[in-house]
Amino acid sequence: MEAIREWIAGMDSAGLMAVGWKLLGALLIFIIGRWVAQAITALLVRAMTRRKLDAMLVSFLEAIFYITLLLCVVLAAISYLGIAITPLIAILGGAALAVGLALQSTLSNFAAGFMLVIYKPFTKGHYVTAGGVSGTVDRVGLFNTWLITTDNCRVTVPNSVITESAITNFSAFERRRCDMNIRIDPGDDLKTARAAIMNAITGHEKVLADPEPALLLMELTDYSVNFSARAWLRTSDFWAVRSELLGNIKESLEASGCSIALPQHKVHYAGDQSPKQD
Repeated sequence: MEAIREWIAGMDSAGLMAVGWKLLGALLIFIIGRWVAQAITALLVRAMTRRKLDAMLVSFLEAIFYITLLLCVVLAAISYLGIAITPLIAILGGAALAVGLALQSTLSNFAAGFMLVIYKPFTKGHYVTAGGVSGTVDRVGLFNTWLITTDNCRVTVPNSVITESAITNFSAFERRRCDMNIRIDPGDDLKTARAAIMNAITGHEKVLADPEPALLLMELTDYSVNFSARAWLRTSDFWAVRSELLGNIKESLEASGCSIALPQHKVHYAGDQSPKQD
């Protein structure tokens, strides 16, 4: 600071005025350049949107375009001040290498984000399980992906965590199969129970006819007969229709005289001993 003060003290008023105009010019270049960078980025985003590019790709490229243009603006402002850019670029390159070595995880997140945009295992609006988190994809950024959970919380997941783990995309297809495990009492008539379950499924207007619903007998246990009911639904209707089907199946079984099985334990007493009550 002392050296700067001595430098300023040694300058005459004309020199100070020239430096002031230089600083003002550099500031104007930065302000106007940033506005231009924002305008160009907005134009590019609109152009990509009109061409119906994937929303996730548009968001990712938007960030890259703006950062690149802003860097050019900063270099132009520095050049206006009379500072040589070439040595500065060399210094920045060396610094970038050092920073890159120190921030390998950050760079891996950037590379992972690029891979997510290119290969598109999901897109904005898809409901996924990725990186151990389930939610609706809100945005894929340069380093992180934002998911909105069902209770309306936003979870930030590093991109590298997502690409290094299995990704389940529940919204990838228009149809999903709904599997429902149903246990009925062993004393119920199987034909009656089957008919009651199938009537409840096929009677719902949002259950798809192709592929056809199916009812499989899966297991016989000590206290229940276990069925697996399978129906194909539109992905957008899945959870609401599944909930309705479970209620309809229970009502249909009860109306036919059948019942849902509950776990039971039988206790046998030897001799004439009566069970003790607490």
